[in-house]
Amino acid sequence: MSASDSTERFSSRVADYVRYRPDYPAALMDWLHGSMAVPTSALVADIGAGTGISSRQFLAAGHPLVAVEPNAPMRAAAEQWLAPQFPLFRAVDGRAEATGLADASVDLVSAAQAFHWFDTVAVRAEWQRFLHPGGLALIYWNSRLLDASPFLVGYEQLLLDYGTDYTAVAERYQDDATMQAWFGPGLRGMIELPNVQHLDFDALRGRLLSSSYAPQPGHPRHAPMLAALQDLFSAHAVDGQVAFEYRTRAFLGTLD
Repeated sequence: MSASDSTERFSSRVADYVRYRPDYPAALMDWLHGSMAVPTSALVADIGAGTGISSRQFLAAGHPLVAVEPNAPMRAAAEQWLAPQFPLFRAVDGRAEATGLADASVDLVSAAQAFHWFDTVAVRAEWQRFLHPGGLALIYWNSRLLDASPFLVGYEQLLLDYGTDYTAVAERYQDDATMQAWFGPGLRGMIELPNVQHLDFDALRGRLLSSSYAPQPGHPRHAPMLAALQDLFSAHAVDGQVAFEYRTRAFLGTLD
């Protein structure tokens, strides 16, 4: 998959992404600022910031932050959402492998759900360039649980049945051993945290359509996929909602 493909495949999904993608657990920031002793004054470069879901948690904690995002509609959504609330926020057009950030200008680089799209060799060199000596990298993402409930088992099967390139995208996520090797001796800490969304049908539909592998209107699998989603929801909803469960996995370390 080319860099332009991975950048542009979310352009038509921005509204659903903003409304229905999960946040990250508050315990992640508690771990970062507590056990890992990262000060809230640290300047953060949030790489692949998308619509700003990952950026907001740092800004709310008091961090100054620059969001680096190549997709113009997603970057505009982040600016519209975050700039009025947080004067320490700015967004720039840049890629993970070519951010345009100044040398030795950043204390902490953050990469969340977008990390699996990156060239992990190229980003390591680029991030070393713009981090201060001894600066830190925080890599984290939400991993959907595949078999924690009958609903989640059914949702996984729905993606296998109707997704356009679901298997190829799912295989891009790194496992713990890969991340430990990527950091090498610089790995300072890692943590796994529970996370959950409670979704009614409209929110579940939006969550599905925010995914890059979900066929969109006009695709022959779109309507059958939504019919299958309605059946799945009806079979498993409790009090009008289903539990969409994740584990948030995070890795922190230096890149020296």
